[in-house]
Amino acid sequence: MAESHEYRRRALKIVQSPAHPLYLFTLTGRELLEIADISRVSRDDAGKLLGYQRSEVKKHVQNIVEYLNSGNVLFPNAIILALSSDVKFKGSRGPDVSDGHATSGTLEITVRKNAKKPAWIVDGQQRALALSKCSNPDMVIPVSAFVADDVDVQRDQFLRVNSSKNLPPGLITELLPEVSTALPPRLAQRKIPSAICDWLNQSEQSPLRGMIRRSSSSDEERRQAVITDTSIVNMIDESLKSASGCLFPYRNLATLETDFEGICRILVVYWTAVRNIFPEAWGKSPDKSRLMHGVGIRAMGRLMDRIMPSIRIHHKNAITEVQRELQRIVPECHWTEGRWDELGGLQWNELQNVSRHITYLSSLLVRKYTQAWSEDR
Repeated sequence: MAESHEYRRRALKIVQSPAHPLYLFTLTGRELLEIADISRVSRDDAGKLLGYQRSEVKKHVQNIVEYLNSGNVLFPNAIILALSSDVKFKGSRGPDVSDGHATSGTLEITVRKNAKKPAWIVDGQQRALALSKCSNPDMVIPVSAFVADDVDVQRDQFLRVNSSKNLPPGLITELLPEVSTALPPRLAQRKIPSAICDWLNQSEQSPLRGMIRRSSSSDEERRQAVITDTSIVNMIDESLKSASGCLFPYRNLATLETDFEGICRILVVYWTAVRNIFPEAWGKSPDKSRLMHGVGIRAMGRLMDRIMPSIRIHHKNAITEVQRELQRIVPECHWTEGRWDELGGLQWNELQNVSRHITYLSSLLVRKYTQAWSEDR
């Protein structure tokens, strides 16, 4: 490859936002991956989140390849790209190059040897990979591209474009804390739990450090991680939203301010105590310990809502106090063996991460805790 290669395409320019002009043009499947990178979600050595795309779904890609190789192909869905601000647009000459909505002209995209590519795929990575593998990689495809060097803007658009699609919940969970723009209500309400989940997985203070499986986790990290991030996020989210949740008072609904320090302190104290009380069930894979399973995390989260309001979380003996409270339910718990007699005799590993089992187990733990607490008084 020469030191640089310039792609020129006839394009329409649409200005919705002066900072992020939008271009409509065409590329071939081969050119697409020469110009654009796929920004895979991962983390650097400092734990900072990189990228936003999930890994390749080979079966999905192969299905698209088979369609593209079938002959009479219609490919109307545009690939969405984020373009570097280095691209240049030259409007066509003449009085009729703009109709007040769009301006026609030429878009110039330069690809330099040994440099970062000037575009990133925001939507359509599986289609792009399929186009590069099909028998006709020179097929012309529509492209919709906006200018954005900032990965935050790219992530924001990625989440919005895919908000109605079946994205892995864990990928959405991990990306949300990194998006600084206003989000749709459905996503915005999960941003705080997602950020706290991220802190729990990275902070040296957290008993859950390195135990939460994330979309960016490497293969080695996945072997060490035993808890799905959606289980942690759902546990936190429920406590924040419920008026009876122990985390509820730490969010001001009027000002939308959140006491992250207070929330993290409660979670560290409580889950450290859980680890200390159930060492034989801690840190094992969900198939060997239902404490680390979604049903165990959610049920213990609801018990947390019952226990923590009476705990002096900043006291030096806070963890010891929680351990004393948790001792009340130890005889009832069968995380790694035995039966849950009061749950219809379910074997320990028959509990599943479904609403019915979460409700049953939560009710049992809270009820037994309350009974033991009353007897002690």
